[in-house]
Amino acid sequence: MAALRYAGLDDTDSEDELPPGWEQRTTKDGWVYYANHTEEKTQWEHPKTGKRKRIAGDLPYGWEQETDENGQVFFVDHINKRTTYLDPRLAFTVDDNPTKPTARQRYDGSTTAMEILQGRDFSGKVVVVTGANSGIGFETAKSFALHGAHVILACRNMTRANEAVSRILGEWHKAKVEAMTLDLAVLRSVQHFAQAFKAKNVSLHVLVCNAAVFALPWSLTKDGLETTFQVNHLGHFYLVQLLQDVLCRSAPARVVVVSSESHRFTDINDSSGKLDFSRLSPSKNDYWAMLAYNRSKLCNILFSNELHRRLSPRGVTSNAVHPGNVMYSSIHRSWWVYTLLFTLARPFTKSMLLS
Repeated sequence: MAALRYAGLDDTDSEDELPPGWEQRTTKDGWVYYANHTEEKTQWEHPKTGKRKRIAGDLPYGWEQETDENGQVFFVDHINKRTTYLDPRLAFTVDDNPTKPTARQRYDGSTTAMEILQGRDFSGKVVVVTGANSGIGFETAKSFALHGAHVILACRNMTRANEAVSRILGEWHKAKVEAMTLDLAVLRSVQHFAQAFKAKNVSLHVLVCNAAVFALPWSLTKDGLETTFQVNHLGHFYLVQLLQDVLCRSAPARVVVVSSESHRFTDINDSSGKLDFSRLSPSKNDYWAMLAYNRSKLCNILFSNELHRRLSPRGVTSNAVHPGNVMYSSIHRSWWVYTLLFTLARPFTKSMLLS
């Protein structure tokens, strides 16, 4: 095969020889996929053997992986001064597990953010992650960026956000990642973020509503609302409304709202079963930090469900997720008692990488 010989490889396995019109390619993270130029489609399984394969080992000395303007991976041989779209490691692929486990079997409490996206190429996709300078948000943003997406870290603290950008670029210097200012406690800031994002004239394929506060003492935002309610729910609600037109134009697109299992331990109805708006943004006398957090997470789920009902016909899905019991984040920093409890519970919970 001419392409194999050009990459310095021989055809080592006749069973794996591709039918006419097929081409073998690889993703950034080493998974092999197959392009059928006749039917203009791609697939993960080998067209003859039905096997899935992944690359084993590092690139040979002198080789570097690049991405062209169409988001396709190609390889540069600096020693022989040539380029090829064929991965020089294709002679050393290994078979993936031939069985197809269910989602429950494939992902569990030990699964990392990088493993969730393994084998997926997000080149050309735009992702916004709120609260992405640390914790779950950072790991989510990093995983998307290392899988080819253009990722925007939407954060209140730009110093920490820029540090997070540098950490991601330190892992892959060609990652498309940037930081933008977003303070969910100030609705005007949410509006400014949406305006600045739209000014970029890019699509929005994934919006991860991750930022949150926990165990704050009672306070009101500049907008006159209780802080936990506004940051955890209302700010994200407003952000999605402002970016809804971009999401619909970018379809298929997705909104992911990070909620919590603690939503089960509260309600927002009064004794007669009617919605009690005073519970959403309570006065100081009626405030309890844990209940405020739980109610905000319940609002997240109700919002996500209704958003999905309204926008899924237009190609925008919405999912609320419970990230697991994570005690390694800094969400507890507002009160030393919670910091102590989180520290004691850490050995029995998930790390940031596993969220």
